[in-house]
Amino acid sequence: MVTESPLRIVHCFRSPVGGIFRHVRDLASAQFAAGHQIGIICDSSTGGVYEDQLFDSIRDKLALGVHRIAMQRHVGPGDILAGIKTYKIIKKLRPDILHGHGAKGGVYSRIFGTVLRVSRSRVARFYSPHGGSLHFGKDELEGKLVFAAERMMEPFTDTIIFVSQYEHDSYVQKIGQPKCASVVIYNGLTDTDFEKVGASADAADFLYVGMMRDLKGPDMFIRAIAEAEPLTGRKLSAILVGDGADKQRYISLTEELGMADRVKFRDPMPVRQAFRLGQTVVVPSRAEAMPYIVLETLAAAKPLLATRVGGIPEILGENPATLVAPTVKALAEKMAEIASDPVAYRGKMPDHEDIRRRFGVAAMAEAVDDVYRTALRR
Repeated sequence: MVTESPLRIVHCFRSPVGGIFRHVRDLASAQFAAGHQIGIICDSSTGGVYEDQLFDSIRDKLALGVHRIAMQRHVGPGDILAGIKTYKIIKKLRPDILHGHGAKGGVYSRIFGTVLRVSRSRVARFYSPHGGSLHFGKDELEGKLVFAAERMMEPFTDTIIFVSQYEHDSYVQKIGQPKCASVVIYNGLTDTDFEKVGASADAADFLYVGMMRDLKGPDMFIRAIAEAEPLTGRKLSAILVGDGADKQRYISLTEELGMADRVKFRDPMPVRQAFRLGQTVVVPSRAEAMPYIVLETLAAAKPLLATRVGGIPEILGENPATLVAPTVKALAEKMAEIASDPVAYRGKMPDHEDIRRRFGVAAMAEAVDDVYRTALRR
């Protein structure tokens, strides 16, 4: 129940897949329950049937609607037309809050929110990087250009909302201390997410769930299985669930390694359905901010192996039993250990109730609402 007047909130982001989309869906649902009016603006060329179903599941909570237009991933001429269309939608929706997620959503929300403020509209502008531009290297030419653009956007930002302390620290290290307000608010899960999920009788040894792109490490996952097999003295099975431009390359990799008979691929599906397909979930990412898949796995009480990158240690702590370096060798050695005694490994997982207490969606939504209200009062 809202204690202050309800807000008109518009979330803007590019790609309706993966962690950003999950974050927005959860946040929008909680904001709807609090009495706010919510709208979404995102790309129309990304996602498929599964993502359409996810939109349908929250459509009745979005009083301001779902607006999908073509947004290209990289900066280019197409951004001009996409920007014009986005601005017209935002202007028509008359938001109190413009919350941009990811690099492109952050640019659109802050620029167009500023234009509306010039015309005396009451709107506050927020930006959540979700990794995004922070994955670039500080010494790369493209990174330098992106970080310069991020710095230029700060005067048009009321608050940057980071999803992990690591993301905040990366911003400071690569761009500098924010010259606008900033805060760290962890991602949160619903009560349903904390219902435990077991594995099916024919579950594979290992499971990958996520986008099919090198940043997330599917290639390292596949190669690690190949290297782990000689260490265990038996063949290992695995399933990869997800989609992306590089999926066919990973399928070809399993064929090259002679593993196509035991490393299988599945299209995107609800994560809790996917959890039944594997015994141990592996998150082999090369970089992350605060990945939902780690939270979802622990909430479902599934055994987890993850790389020590980004905000993942903030969830798991520096637990050597569950974290390894983001290398094929480190993954392979730990996967061999797990395959040799999966029951013992399960006993090394973090306390289930502690995860519930630290990463609930209600706490996330309440903290975000406080940030919104503070900015509007300013």
